Amino acid sequence: MHDRRTFLSLSAAAAASVPLAGCGTLDKDGYDRAAARIRAPLPETPGFASLVRFATLAPNGHNTQPWTFSDHGTGVGIHPDVSRRTPVVDPDDHHLFVSLGCAAENLMIAAGANGRPAAMAFDPVGEGRIAIDLGRGPPRADALFRAIPARQSTRSVYDGRAVSPAELNALASVAQIDGVRLVMFTDPRQRESVLDFVIRANTLQVGDPAFVKELRQWVRFNPEQAVTTGDGLYSGCTGHPAMPSWIGERAFGLAFTKDGENATLTKQIRSSAGIAVFTGDKEDKDHWVRVGRSFQRFALMATALGLRHALINQPVESPLVRAEFSRWLGIGAARPDLCVRFGHGPTMPMSMRRPVADVVRAA
Repeated sequence: MHDRRTFLSLSAAAAASVPLAGCGTLDKDGYDRAAARIRAPLPETPGFASLVRFATLAPNGHNTQPWTFSDHGTGVGIHPDVSRRTPVVDPDDHHLFVSLGCAAENLMIAAGANGRPAAMAFDPVGEGRIAIDLGRGPPRADALFRAIPARQSTRSVYDGRAVSPAELNALASVAQIDGVRLVMFTDPRQRESVLDFVIRANTLQVGDPAFVKELRQWVRFNPEQAVTTGDGLYSGCTGHPAMPSWIGERAFGLAFTKDGENATLTKQIRSSAGIAVFTGDKEDKDHWVRVGRSFQRFALMATALGLRHALINQPVESPLVRAEFSRWLGIGAARPDLCVRFGHGPTMPMSMRRPVADVVRAA
């Protein structure tokens, strides 16, 4: 899941040299209004489409939104959309299925808050799918439900403040999902060790032309481009200026460098209060979905507590670094699934989502 990185070191001077009218007719206020519509409250009795809209607010790699949903009357199916894979950074669809787990957790929380208690099962047949059965019961809205439209992957520098023991306990408790282990590091020395793994892996990734090409395909350089596609990594979400796409393409190639990205990651990680690592008990799609559910609950609780979070997944994405990272974590040959930084910091613009109609398939 790669919307975690501050991936753009775009030049403000380049943006200032071209009239913003070259970006199109949509300004930041228009972008913010579009984002707010996507996150509008659910209706009093939400149906399938409304629940799907809340499900799609889940985090996902490069904001590709690699999912489709099917209506089964008494339940919902969630399916991988392999046309939105990122085969360079995610060759075995690990992040894709983690994203499906995040979406499933959102949908189940939203359904339960509105009197439709949910039960979930993973079906490994074919490409694999998630089956969610919806029952009837009393509405159970809670802090996690209220946090769904506010949650974001905040890819900025935080303020360095510590997280209280009570908050750490709340994060650990809510993230408990059978088959998933979570460990959190708040000691600055441990943070520096994780930073070392992140820098080593990031250096390898940014030095890979195929990785850079794949990432660039999902970058959106101005509000109009982001709203029109409804997906991808909008540069404004990392605090960078809007610019016409043709300039953004050129600036990206010049400014996306190992030294620049490593410097940004160093500031981000050192400003964070802690780092969380999620590991599934098995390396299969079922457990990747479970990891996604656990992480989503963690992320929603963090949001409810006023904390920010962002993924720093480089050490789990690079095979050359991942094995050593596993040994450092003390998990032997097990595969670490997600690496997340968290802490106190400002909000950033919300990311886009595609229309519900574009992610619905026949049952």
